[in-house]
Amino acid sequence: MMGIPAMSDSETRLSGDALLSDEPTIELVLKARNGDRTAVEALLQRCLPKLRRWAHGRLPAHAREALDTGDLVQEAALHMLQRVDDFEPHHVGAMQAYLRLSVINRIRDEIRRVGRRPVAVELVEEPPADAPSPLEVTLQNESYNRYRTALERLLSRDRELVVARIEAQWSFADVAERFGMTTADAARMAVNRALKRLATEIRREL
Repeated sequence: MMGIPAMSDSETRLSGDALLSDEPTIELVLKARNGDRTAVEALLQRCLPKLRRWAHGRLPAHAREALDTGDLVQEAALHMLQRVDDFEPHHVGAMQAYLRLSVINRIRDEIRRVGRRPVAVELVEEPPADAPSPLEVTLQNESYNRYRTALERLLSRDRELVVARIEAQWSFADVAERFGMTTADAARMAVNRALKRLATEIRREL
């Protein structure tokens, strides 16, 4: 297996771009394992912005001067890619859960390294500001194989919207900004249409 290529600062400043790939995340992981730099860039684009926001409040106040949340998140993501043989995508939302566990473990390691005792509440999950709909929750828990097959039958634009919302977990404001839509409500409607088409395709697999 080829090593995961290291990423420069310029290569990881991807959060403001549209999706580099509309492939399912696990397909990109498999390519990244074989040293595909484009796949690594696409994975980091998807996971880093969301993980940075999620991880920011988990560091206790006394550790924030000594530790950089962005660096921790990037290191955790790259570490996950290097250990991807241990990852089994049983459902669509598994990758985000795996990444968050990796970030939590990295935060704990770094807090111990700087000689501070972690505060118990620092890693408690906060309610998301842009909570998923019941349909999104259903799709996130869907069988990966059925999801992948159904996703392949969608038009490219719908695939991109589904991947952005379900796999990268971008907010509707993020989707609007990165896909050139006028408002978050416009993004919500476009995403919901794509998700309904995906759900219809998944039902064809049952």
